[in-house]
Amino acid sequence: MGKLLVYLKHYKKETVCAPLFKMLEATFELFVPLVMAAIIDTGIKGGNVSYVLKMGLLLIALGLIGLVCSITAQYFAAKAAVGFSTGLKHALFSHIQSLSFTEIDTLGTSTMITRMTSDVNQVQNGVNMVLRLFLRSPFIVFGAMIMAFTIDVKAAMIFVVTIPLLSIVVFGIMMLTMPMYRKVQAGLDKVLGATRENLTGARVIRAFNKEEEEIEQFGKKNAELTDLQLFVGKISALTNPVTYIIINAATIFLLYTGAVRVDEGTITQGQVVALVNYMSQILIELVKLANLIITITKALACANRIESIFEIQSSMTWEQTAEADKDEKKQAAEGNGKPQDAGADEQRQVRPADTSAMVPHAVDFDHVHLAYAGAGAESLSDIDFKVKKGQTIGIIGGTGSGKSSLVNMIPRFYDATQGTVRIDGKDVRSYSMEELRQKVGVVLQKAVLFAGTIRENLLWGKEDATEEELWQALATAQAKEFVESKDGKLDAVVAQAGRNLSGGQRQRLTIARALVGKPEILILDDSASALDYATDAALRKALRELPGETTVFIVSQRASSIQHADQIIVLDDGLMVGCGTHEELLQDCEVYQEIYYSQYPKTESV
Repeated sequence: MGKLLVYLKHYKKETVCAPLFKMLEATFELFVPLVMAAIIDTGIKGGNVSYVLKMGLLLIALGLIGLVCSITAQYFAAKAAVGFSTGLKHALFSHIQSLSFTEIDTLGTSTMITRMTSDVNQVQNGVNMVLRLFLRSPFIVFGAMIMAFTIDVKAAMIFVVTIPLLSIVVFGIMMLTMPMYRKVQAGLDKVLGATRENLTGARVIRAFNKEEEEIEQFGKKNAELTDLQLFVGKISALTNPVTYIIINAATIFLLYTGAVRVDEGTITQGQVVALVNYMSQILIELVKLANLIITITKALACANRIESIFEIQSSMTWEQTAEADKDEKKQAAEGNGKPQDAGADEQRQVRPADTSAMVPHAVDFDHVHLAYAGAGAESLSDIDFKVKKGQTIGIIGGTGSGKSSLVNMIPRFYDATQGTVRIDGKDVRSYSMEELRQKVGVVLQKAVLFAGTIRENLLWGKEDATEEELWQALATAQAKEFVESKDGKLDAVVAQAGRNLSGGQRQRLTIARALVGKPEILILDDSASALDYATDAALRKALRELPGETTVFIVSQRASSIQHADQIIVLDDGLMVGCGTHEELLQDCEVYQEIYYSQYPKTESV
């Protein structure tokens, strides 16, 4: 929890003012029993009505001042708590965004959603309650005990015994329940995970008529969470009755002792009433403190869970900026611009005739291996190939052969466990994130669109893209026709996750989104699977006609989608078992032959 308190630094005034005004309220509250004692002993006993009225007005004044202080304290506490949670959510979201795919896969979506929502809300509630009551309740408890000593020392000794007993009960229950609340939050993760899976896969569940089984499984997880919450709740519920028993027993002793002391003439009836009032104040505040302890226990458990996310560091480190590369290029340009001398002429004479050999490859996999975190075996082993700029590369293989894993290493979604991936002759790990993302455009297997308009989704590829560039990207992606047919065209509304679009329309829009940025390398990870053969062919033709030297990687299950590629890479169980043109692979690669002839009769092969 201590590490999270840094997000309160912008609310120092509020964190001081909230408890301060609560202390003022508590101070005025401690004077109330003394005023009541004076009314009884002086006003009522002496029949002085004016004195009673005067002291009654004083009681009203104390109540009003206390109310103003309480409202002011609540305002500052709420402002600090909400501001704290806002900063915490921003920082947590930013940290999660900085994690690599490896950490995100390990944590799981449901866990991160719980941390961002339920856990942060619990911590916010804890901060609010602490600012309001953490100092006030102990101040009232010990203040009431001190005020009792000013009235009568012997009677006040009951307070000395009662307060430690109550503290043992309250803090003992807190120590028991704190680890249990952690388990409750973990159980909440499971229920949230099951809920998310069911909502995401609702169509699949209904297609296989698995509603009853899923309801039963959800019921089991929910029942486990319910049982755990009930068990913790029963222990927490002991706080109030036990504290009431102790307080009421102390009150009985106090009344007995007070009666004896009044009979002896040591104290007055008003002072006994004051002592009972102080005991009642202690009871109320300790009940509040007990509830506060429960809230703090939950908040601390949630804070520890949030801290555990912050403690997870990304397995990837990025260059902060590309300024160093720019400086190097500038220096190189300046060096090339120097006056030519005899030495330069001599250099020109010995320069190789074939300058193309010095041009770095667009993409270079140098004996690359990849193993996912926690995996028993490598997903990719000894992948070695080079791609020239402007080439189209097809990647094909059976399910689970490592096709997506391979292309995910180019934009550095995952780092190679061995070997090196290079772009333009430079290790991808030495690029800044901004520079690498500008070079590589990715269209993932699952077409993901965001709520908004078509224009807003396309501008993710390039924020300052012109309308002409947007339409050009749509035309290349074979999406121009259906966008023009929609009301509003580029400003047509896209529902969350693109639910108001067909699968093929979503895929074409995600391809257009990647094309808007005009990347040097375009990766289509099985992103045309929902397209018909004619549209797929038109898309491939448009990609080949892209201006410049755009290197295209096409991952597909269809042999027709990649057979005209300059180079086809065939994967089988994480190994590269073939690399060449369509014709070469049909001659030499058994895996490619098996895939191709499973889709086309041998009489139709080329």
